[in-house]
Formats: sequence, structure tokens, C-alpha cells
Amino acid sequence: MTQTTSYDVIVIGSGGAGMAAALFARLNGLSVLLVEHTKYLGGTTAFSAATTWVPGSLLAASVGAPDDDIERARRFLTQTVGNHSSAEMRDAFLTWGPQAIARLQNETQVQFRARPLHPDYIQEAEGASLCGRALEPLPFDGRKLGKRLALIRPPIPEFTILGGMMIDRDDIAQLLKLTKSPRAAWHAAKLIGRYGLDRLTRPRGTRLVMGNALIGRLLASLDALGADIITEASVEAFTVEQGRVTGVTLRQGGATSPLHARRGVVMATGGFNRHKTRRAALLHSPTPAFSPAGPGHTGLIHDLALALGAHYGTDALDSAFWAPVSVRQRPDGTTAVFPHFVLDRGKPGTLAVNQAGQRFVNESTSYHLFVRAMYEANAHSPAIPAYLIADANALRKYGLGMVRPGGRGLKPFLADGYLVEAPTLTALAGKLGINAAGLETSVRRMNEFAKTGVDTEFGRGGTAYHRVNGDPAHQPNPNIGPIATAPFYAVRLWPGDIGAATGLVTDSSARVLRQDGSAIPGLYAVGNDMQSVMGGVYPAPGITIGPGIAFAYAAATHLLGA
Repeated sequence: MTQTTSYDVIVIGSGGAGMAAALFARLNGLSVLLVEHTKYLGGTTAFSAATTWVPGSLLAASVGAPDDDIERARRFLTQTVGNHSSAEMRDAFLTWGPQAIARLQNETQVQFRARPLHPDYIQEAEGASLCGRALEPLPFDGRKLGKRLALIRPPIPEFTILGGMMIDRDDIAQLLKLTKSPRAAWHAAKLIGRYGLDRLTRPRGTRLVMGNALIGRLLASLDALGADIITEASVEAFTVEQGRVTGVTLRQGGATSPLHARRGVVMATGGFNRHKTRRAALLHSPTPAFSPAGPGHTGLIHDLALALGAHYGTDALDSAFWAPVSVRQRPDGTTAVFPHFVLDRGKPGTLAVNQAGQRFVNESTSYHLFVRAMYEANAHSPAIPAYLIADANALRKYGLGMVRPGGRGLKPFLADGYLVEAPTLTALAGKLGINAAGLETSVRRMNEFAKTGVDTEFGRGGTAYHRVNGDPAHQPNPNIGPIATAPFYAVRLWPGDIGAATGLVTDSSARVLRQDGSAIPGLYAVGNDMQSVMGGVYPAPGITIGPGIAFAYAAATHLLGA
């Protein structure tokens, strides 16, 4: 337990939003305690790519974004989100976001870059952008953290190679060209050499990318500014004095301790998704059995906030954000939940079908819309699980879920049933228990689309977002190819919730509001604890972390004057 019993600000939860709130508070000169329920810092952010959607940042110009991009983004959000969140809260995000990124870039070790091509997901909407809004953290040298590196939540093992080496999109592109390019071979040699040296003396690699890089940079910045951080501690109660939240009672290691927060308490615990009753109450039916998100978002602190008069938003289109996942038991008995974001669904030589063997979705659409389509289709014909089909060429070129590109090492995946293989489509349908005639018809149509480059059923490959996740070397459509080379393969896809969209209603300074619109003094919510300004819509990459950082900045700004 911390030796200090009184702070200006106590932040509960150490995902990207919580750590950012603590960092902004320290930059404002406030004393801070950051409290994490689990063993590790980072929450779901540590597992993620850590893409951060903030239109109009100081980095946008580096990739040619227009000067009026904030106004364009405002129109884009009006088109895509509409009345599923308040325009006032979206405007606050567009105001706070660039300020937050500027302060991080200028005053901390938290550094981002914009990519020259990183499209919004809903390209059909007015104001959609191809670049400048989605930022990503720069890789970080974890050796700078010393022993503190052990505090960061390790990445999902199935997203690493060689037993734990982290790689990002640039590394993947180079590794796929390993035998064809001396430059790619040199890049791979440097990566592997660094990782090998790390593992001689350390339990993990020290080159941090994506979500681990963002958390590492936040931790280094917090350490440099002298923030207090404790893990494996839970909030038992809020302290309330004359209607104001003035602290918390923490439990750690069997002991409880009251801690005073002179200015306020910020909730950033990741949302309701693992709450024992709200998971079933707020998510779709059938309630998803799997989530690739971090384990700490129990929603228990929501119980405390609701008891003080807080309330959930009701205007969101969906209560969660989604990705299709495949699952497999690891050797240690834990379950690997693998989110199918962009690596396979939109590649040539694949398609997804329901139990009737029929397509029900544009496979190259965003992961969120893919799962929403699963639920919509399931209401009429069983589509949970769905089945992602690939021929031998596609499996070899792009991989399939946890199966890596190259087509080697399939035996363990086939042995435990994660990957299903058959010499014909009819035999594959039989092994999966789906309609063979339906599957053959779906494949025949897809093969026709591969010749013309036009998917007349679902429009696969019809937008820049679709195409950027395809194979640029494949023409006439980078997302559509023939499914013709035996053997044929499949993995089962399930709905997986990756974060909460429904959260506690706040004002534009992240203060938690009562039903009558009045603020609960001293209580703030950011990240997925806060009702999403995206309203259960997923219009672009990084729309959870971007607002999380923006409203962390808003909360810290308000706390400065509290």
C-alpha cells in the first residue's frame, strides 16, 4: 500500500486513458496516485495496436491532411454517429484531442506519428479521410524502464513470434519479403538479433511496439514526473463528504486503507464488459462467450458510481465494440482469443459463410461491422459461429487466424480442431456441419467476382479502407481472389467484444453526471467507463483510445481548477 494517504488526484485504472489522466494531472502540477486492479499496467490498450484517432493534431500536416480537417471530421461524425451521441460531446472531443496530443508530443516521452495511408472505416460518409487522423505510438525501448518493464501487460502471445517477439505492421511487411529482399532480410536479422540478446538476460523482449509502446511511454513519463503507482489493489468504496467524492477505500493484500483525493477521483477501469450481470444485460444475445480485451474491466466501480446517482447512457447504437474472434486452448490450459482485425478476412481467396453455407457480410468491412452483421444474420439463419474459408493458396500467402503465412506447422492446429482441412468443399462442409450446396454456390459466385473484380452481392473491395487491407499485388480487386486450390481450410469465428460503448454519462470535462444533469462533485470518468462519444458506432481506427486521451486531458484540466 502507498505510504502517502492524501493526493490531489486518484486515478483508478491503468489503460491508456487512465495513465493519460494521471500524466496530464502531473503535468498540471497535481500529486497523483494511479491504482491498478490487476498485476499489470496497460489494460486492453497494452493488447491493442494503440491507434489513436484525433483529427486536427499537430501531426496531421506531416501526411498532407487538410487545414480544415477538424471541420471535415465534424461532418464525418455527424454522418456516421448522428444522434447516437451528443454533438456537444463530439465537439468537445474535437477541441480537447489536438490539445492533448500537442502536450504529449511537446512535454513527455509519449510520441506518435501519422501514417500516409490509414483510412477511416466508413469511407462512404461525407468527410471521411484517408490519412492524418489515425496516429500510432512510436516504438519504445523498454530497457529505459529497467525493472519497471515487468509492470507492463505482455502482448497477446498469438500476436508475437518466436515465443514473444513483438512485431508491428512494418515488421510484418518486411518479414513477408524475407527471402526476396536483402533489405527485408537485414530488417529481420536486426529484430531477431535484438530479441535473442534480450532473452539471454530477460523474460521478454524490450523492443515495444503498438499498445505496449504506448503504455511503456506513458509509464516512463509518469515515472519521470514522480507519480505514485500501485497494482493489485481494488476500490472498496468512495469517500463522500457533503455530497462530494473526496477519496476511496482501497484493498490491497488483505488490508484496507482510506485515501484522500483533494481534487477528485478519475474512473478509468475499462467499462462494464466483465461485470457478472451487466455483460448479459447490455450485450447482444446470445451473450458472447469470448473477449480478447484485458481482464480488469469488471465494472465493479460502476456499482459504486451508480449508487451515488450516476447513470448509463441510452442513446448508443450498440453497447460494445466488436471483432470476430477464433479460439484455441493453449498448452497451459488458458484460452487464446484471437481477434481477426485485418490480416485475413479481406484477403483474396477467402470468404465467410453462415451455417447454410451462405455469405452474409462484406468480409473486408471493419471488424465491428462484421460482428454486427453476424448478429443480424443470426436472427434469421444461424451465423454464430460463422466460418472463414480459405483455399491452400490463400492460407500459404496470408495465414488464417492463428495459423501463420507459409503453410507450415499445420499439424497442431488440425489436431486440436482449430483449423479444419478437407480435399473438397463438400468434404469441408461435412466436417464443419454446414450446408455443402450453399458453400459450393457461395464459392462459385466468389470465383466469378474474382474474374470481374466486382462483388455484386456485398461490395467487397469497394472502398479505400477495404483495399488497404487486401493484397495490392492482386488484381483486378485486391480483396477478391479465386477459392480453387485444394485442400480447403476453415476456422470458426465467434463474436468478441473488444470494449464498452455504453458507459457513465459525463459532461465535456468528464465529470460524471446524475440523471438530472447535475455533476457529482469530485467524480470523473474517462475511457470506456465513460459513455462513448462514438455512440456504439466504429467509424474509424482508434476511436476508443483517441477520445480516452482527449477526455483524460479534459478531466485533468478541470481538476486543476477544482
